[in-house]
Amino acid sequence: MQKNHPTAFDLTEEDLQYAGSRYSDVRNAIFANPYQKTWGNETDSALPIYDVTLSSLIGGILPFGKPSQFLKATTRTVDARTDLRWGPDHKGQRRLLHPNGICLTGMWEITEQTSYSGYFKKGSQALTIARYSTCCNETRRGYVRSLALAAKLYPTTNPDHAETLFPANFFTQQDLGGDTTDFINDAELRNAPDTTAWRRGTGLPVFLLEGFLFLRADKEPAHRQLYQIAELDKAADESTQTPEFMRLRVVPEQLRIEGTGLDFRDEIMAQIYDPGESTPKRSLSFTIDVSDSGRTEGPPAMQRRIISHWRTIGKLTFKEAVVSYNGDHVLQFNHPTWRDDRNNPATATRIGGRKVR
Repeated sequence: MQKNHPTAFDLTEEDLQYAGSRYSDVRNAIFANPYQKTWGNETDSALPIYDVTLSSLIGGILPFGKPSQFLKATTRTVDARTDLRWGPDHKGQRRLLHPNGICLTGMWEITEQTSYSGYFKKGSQALTIARYSTCCNETRRGYVRSLALAAKLYPTTNPDHAETLFPANFFTQQDLGGDTTDFINDAELRNAPDTTAWRRGTGLPVFLLEGFLFLRADKEPAHRQLYQIAELDKAADESTQTPEFMRLRVVPEQLRIEGTGLDFRDEIMAQIYDPGESTPKRSLSFTIDVSDSGRTEGPPAMQRRIISHWRTIGKLTFKEAVVSYNGDHVLQFNHPTWRDDRNNPATATRIGGRKVR
């Protein structure tokens, strides 16, 4: 198993001097080193499974202990906007959470009139780089797992856009404790998922440590706000208007890929490619639903989001996918710090690299 460089999770000068990225550079990086030369080719080796371990998270909890890798990774993920983190040895770093994923590229489109700002406005189109993953070790259907999709929206439709851009990042996920959804078609991915901690089983200590350490760095570990999308390419004198909740669901007409114990990465590849063929044959689409009506019930380990008045405002369509080393180790997504008022940056939990509230 690859070991991370001792400074892999430190905030670097590269992070601090981030000046945006080009869609083409990030896209090329994630396609540079696929685990399988051509998906579905029987001569290729099986996809790797990276473990989530308690030992990688626990350091730094005891008095006088050194800061844990996870705590450093969490604060860096919130404070740094860097899209590709190559690290001191140019090998990136193995993720402590969600280590097993598949990357996708496509287009974000808002087709309905809304009251929101930025790229939630009608007519918005953004090139998208996403990573679909599972929270822990289990990738196969038929087992408890928590599927998730994180994405970057680039404010352009030109894949060869020459100038660097600052993409908006967002996160959506199933129940944080896990779910038993067999098909990605039936998974409901939300920026504010439910939490059923006991479903983690033997992984419960890891889950509890995640929450404990995240709260040392930020607030609200179970709710990822969407203001980066609402502020993407927004005029400076325009007020931010952000939906509170977002939900992604595979469109009803999408194929359903059969297979006992199928790995979600193979399921997604089969949505777009034929086995042994490197040219995309189909696309994978999700509806974009939003709501501002909801409440949270229950203790943190058993939270339920009661959300109503969902409205479909657009579609997220992917036309390429790859399972690659750089997708698992180099591609990074900025976690928006919690704002007490999601539309007001002055209420942010972390400002200037420090937790201020």
